[in-house]
Amino acid sequence: MSGHSKWATTKHKKAVIDGKRSKLFAKLIKNIEVAARVGGNDMAGNPTLFDAVYKAKKSSVPNDNIDRALKRGSGLEAGGAEYETIMYEAYGPNGVAIMIECLTDNRNRAAMEVRTALTRNNGTLADPGSVGYLFGRKGQVIVTKDAADEDAIMEAALESGIEEINDLGEVWEVISEATDFVAVRTALQSAGIDYESAEATFVPSMKVEIDVDTARKVLRLIDALEDSDDVQEIYANFDASDEVLEEASE
Repeated sequence: MSGHSKWATTKHKKAVIDGKRSKLFAKLIKNIEVAARVGGNDMAGNPTLFDAVYKAKKSSVPNDNIDRALKRGSGLEAGGAEYETIMYEAYGPNGVAIMIECLTDNRNRAAMEVRTALTRNNGTLADPGSVGYLFGRKGQVIVTKDAADEDAIMEAALESGIEEINDLGEVWEVISEATDFVAVRTALQSAGIDYESAEATFVPSMKVEIDVDTARKVLRLIDALEDSDDVQEIYANFDASDEVLEEASE
């Protein structure tokens, strides 16, 4: 079981509990705006936009916010920003490898905020390529346990490119090649299996097992990074048991 994958899938619930719903919504809306700008606002012909809107709706983002993001992204409403994606590589406590994906309209601000969060929380910025090789681009579809069991998922989508199914507690993590996740989620849709999200992600090829003390430090660093409006996604190669994650997040 990947500790980071499990942590990442609980972030949305945690965001609501911690009062960070507005930050979560802002990041999901930014995804929609960028996807619409890059590929147009026709969801049938723009799978990236379809997945961004679907994830936002699953996270209870209001429809009005989604509609405005679609209009800004497609140029039908003023106020859209020119965002660029920047990937930073870093090391956290105990040598945990971290990839920090920013979506920003101000490169200098993003760099400063990432550096500050790392410096204050036992992290260091790494040279480009020194961490990235530890991760591979994969497709990830999250399916809740009450939507389907492992056999049903396998039967529905095996031929569309599933590589593995991981048990993350309340959900299944369905991994495929990055180019296959749209086919996987389409196969699940066709079989009537509801899913929480479908997207391309970075999956570590090598994981670092961490204890409670290190987990606390790593989660504190992740929280500090996520406080930046420019930080969109964080990928890390830590692994931890349920007990360690639970104790560390108290």
